Parts: sequence; C-alpha cells; structure tokens
Amino acid sequence: ALAQRALPYRLTAGQCAALAQIQAEMGEGRGRPMASLLQGDVGCGKTIVAFLAALGVAGAGYQVALMAPTEVLAEQHARGLAALLARVNRRASEEGLTGLALPGLALVTGSARRGDRARAAAGLADGSVALAVGTHALLSEGTAFARLGLVVIDEQHRFGVVQRGRLAGKARPPPHVLSMSATPIPRSLALLMHGDLSHVVIREQPPGRGPVATRVLDSRDEAARRQVYQHILEEVEAGGQAYIICPLVEESAAPGFDDLRAVTEEHARLTREGVLPGHLCGLLHGRMTGEEKEAALSAFSSGRVPVLLSTTVVEVGVDVPAASVMVVEAAERFGLAQLHQLRGRVGRGARPATCYLLASTAAARDKLAVLASARDGFEVAELDFQARGAGDLLGRRQSGQSRMLGSSLKACSLPRDAALLEQARAAAATFLHANPNPLDWPPDLLGPVLRHQFLDLDLHEMPSSSLGGAAGGGAAD
Repeated sequence: ALAQRALPYRLTAGQCAALAQIQAEMGEGRGRPMASLLQGDVGCGKTIVAFLAALGVAGAGYQVALMAPTEVLAEQHARGLAALLARVNRRASEEGLTGLALPGLALVTGSARRGDRARAAAGLADGSVALAVGTHALLSEGTAFARLGLVVIDEQHRFGVVQRGRLAGKARPPPHVLSMSATPIPRSLALLMHGDLSHVVIREQPPGRGPVATRVLDSRDEAARRQVYQHILEEVEAGGQAYIICPLVEESAAPGFDDLRAVTEEHARLTREGVLPGHLCGLLHGRMTGEEKEAALSAFSSGRVPVLLSTTVVEVGVDVPAASVMVVEAAERFGLAQLHQLRGRVGRGARPATCYLLASTAAARDKLAVLASARDGFEVAELDFQARGAGDLLGRRQSGQSRMLGSSLKACSLPRDAALLEQARAAAATFLHANPNPLDWPPDLLGPVLRHQFLDLDLHEMPSSSLGGAAGGGAAD
C-alpha cells in the first residue's frame, strides 16, 4: 500500500485487479508456487504491476529476480525500481513512518564491471540484496540466491523454455514465477489452455493511445521507399521521430542473408546519399558498448537525434512519446510477436503513428497483412497461434504442431475448439481435487498416464485388459 501511495499517478482498474490477483495467487496455501502469465498490450502498465508485486515479496523477506532480454531493458528496469524505492522512502518520511528498511538492489549484466558483478553476487548469496535485475547473466553458475521467492521474466517470448526454467531452478523450494508479454508465444498460449499457467490480464488500452496505422510494402519498390523517407522527414519537421529497423548489424555474404540490409551500411548509405541528413540520424545495435548504446538512446529520447537506425535492440524498453514512424526492413524475417512489439514503440504520445513493414515477396506481404487488422496483442497472439501451432506441451519446442496436440486430440483442434479444451481442463481439475491419489484412479484412465505411447492411440478403441496391464506395472516400459 505504501508503494502505491508513493506513485505519482493512480493505477488503472485493470492494474489494480492484476496486482490483487498476483498477490492472492502467491499467498494461497496450495502447496505449489504460482506460475502466471501477465498479459496486456504494449504500454498498458505491466511493469509497474510487476514492480509492486516484487516489493511485496521483498518486504516479506524473500528475494526477487527480474530477467530482461536486453541490457537496455534491464538497465531501464533497474533505474525504474531505484526511482520507485526513492519515492517509497520519501513517502515514508512524509507520513512519519520510521524504521523502514528498503531492499537492496543490484544490476546483473554481462557487461558489468568485474567488481560490480562480484559485489552483486555476494549480496545475492548472503541475502543482503533482495532485488536482482539482469539479463541472461542471472543464469550463470556464479549467481546464487539465499532465499529466492519470485522470478519475473519480462518479454518472456524472447527466452527459451530451458532458459526460463534455469532461473526458477536456482531455488528450493521452487519460487513463484511471473512471466510478462504483450504477445505470448504459441507454447505459452497452449500451456495456458491446459492449466500450467494462470492468466492475469490487463485489458485497458493506455490512456490517449490510438491505433497505429500499419502498411505492408514491397521492399523492392523504390517509389514506395521514397514516400516512406519523405514521410519521415515530414514527421521530423512537425516534431515527430522515427525508427528504421534492420535485421543485421553488418552485411553478410552467407546464403539467405546476402540480400538483407544491415543497419551500419544502411545508416552510412542514407546519410551519404542525402536521403536523410546525417545530423538527424543516430545508430544503435547490440555490438556497441554500454556507454555507446546509452549515448545513442539518450540522444534519441531527448529529440536531439530524431531518427534512429537500429537493430531489434529497441524492441522492448524504449519509451519515446514523440516517436510516430516505425520502418521495419525485411519484416518477413521477424515473427508476428516481435513485429507487434516493434510497432508498439510508436504511437505512445499524442501524434498519430504509422508502421511500415517492408517485405520482398508477395507471399510474405500476404502473411504480414494480418497485422494491419490486428490492433492489439490479444489478436496477434491468436494469429501467431494459428500460424505456428502450439509447440510441444511436454517438452521444449515453442512452436509447430506438437505430438500431443497433433495425435491425441482426436475430436478437436486448437485454437478452434478452445472452449471445449477449457471445459476439459475444468473437468480434470474437479477430478484431481476429488481423487488426488493416482492409485485410486480407474484403470482406463491410469493406463494412458503410465504408458505415454497410449496417447498416440484412439483411447475408445483400446481394450480394457491392456489398460489394466499398464496400471499394474507398465510405468517402466
């Protein structure tokens, strides 16, 4: 409550409901940790909900690990948490609250100085640091936690299944896990339908944000390109800003990559040929040093450099309200979830925004055209699910038609029969609550569980004697 009172704004009703649900699930004495997916569209305020949940866990004496996919985003989260802690401290002083001990905060990234990494590791190991914000560096063997209670995975579609599991595996008993995404990957959506994840949703659109107009263009059409660049210049003249996203840092001669535009060469070409004045254009990519990236982002965020040529390092964590144009080169190389995130970098202020998706083939443009009608992350998730499949619910694949879904669901298919699957999920939950001991289950149910290969068969055609045999001793087969 103190942290919420310290905020310079009021949470929306959706944010309050989401925070209450997360806190309730973490507080339930159900014998297993929370595993929740916090979903909301780009910019709806998921991050502050996660911050407030994290402060609650830290206040209860546990540690929190927040993992972000890029150093840019991890550093932004660290600054955001530090600012929130400072506000909490000031608010406590204003209210006359004494003896408040704020949790320690550490940033853990691969580019951090050795001494800083060592101090952070020591603080996490002895428990004096309660809030750890970092990148994949949090997964390293040298990072251990004294009492990890909550893992927050931001932009979870950017991490693999094993990576997400490794961080949660750093604690015994397992910690609560809160994943965040504006567009869940298909595996996440399928797991959600089958009960492994609870769903926490923020439905409201951010105040004042309108839809981003999305246009799909032929990347080989030079006339269309000239119009895009002219639009950028007009927006800059009117006070707007623009991103130009390229898939590569440097040009590559490798097959399949030789025709892709690289951000370093594209920056040089556009400024050399006078397409965009050099003083207007900044450059950002993952191979730059931390200081170089910070300088490039600072120049763009302040408006000193209104056009930023970048790789997808800006996909998440960059909030520039004046940005009104997004151009994505070779858009067919990116997934729908990633394109939706990139599109979400513009239209965050009062200016109308446009996203240009450039693709080289008609087939690719047809596939990308669905984004022109998909207005929010919920729609994109459904489209991505239909296009890529549910992934492997029992394993590590994050897309494609899984063996389980492809062979076991004889009477339905996802996502068409999602309502039927939800009914089955509810029935299974009721049965498990009433029959927690598998030894009490009837043979015709226990058999398929013990012999996984039975899942490939039509169960109604299997003789009862086979199921009985499986129940009696086939678990080791």
